Amino acid sequence: MLNLPQFDLKTRIAGNGKNEVFDPIRRKYVVLTPEENVRQHFLMMLTKNKSYPASLIAVEKSLVVNNMQKRFDAVAFDSQGKPLVLMEFKSPKVKLSQAVFEQISVYNIKLRVNYLIVSNGISHYCCRADFVKGEIEFMKDIPDFGEINQ
Repeated sequence: MLNLPQFDLKTRIAGNGKNEVFDPIRRKYVVLTPEENVRQHFLMMLTKNKSYPASLIAVEKSLVVNNMQKRFDAVAFDSQGKPLVLMEFKSPKVKLSQAVFEQISVYNIKLRVNYLIVSNGISHYCCRADFVKGEIEFMKDIPDFGEINQ
């Protein structure tokens, strides 16, 4: 059971027999893996409960870091289209270890967002990055979009 609000996700069984979920951000059905289930519930929570506009969220996009092709799970942009929140999702069975935080930090070398979120659907962490001081501050809660869209 996820530690997230429960939402009715639109699912189907594909021709290949795999369960799929409709991703409203990407506007298509995708395979419903445990990680995808976490992503869909988390993004629904952000859009429905935290006022993040779905139109300002991108899912599974590529970026190049140190000449290596990478793929982030999700990014929320601010009203001006600048990356604001970088998100990394894992299956509920995956422990949120130092390696997961290092993974999202590598992506942030390129994106330089102010907020990082890591979730496995059970535990959620949100950090605020201060690039001037070179510090990371763990926040008590996931902020509403209006709080961070300055």
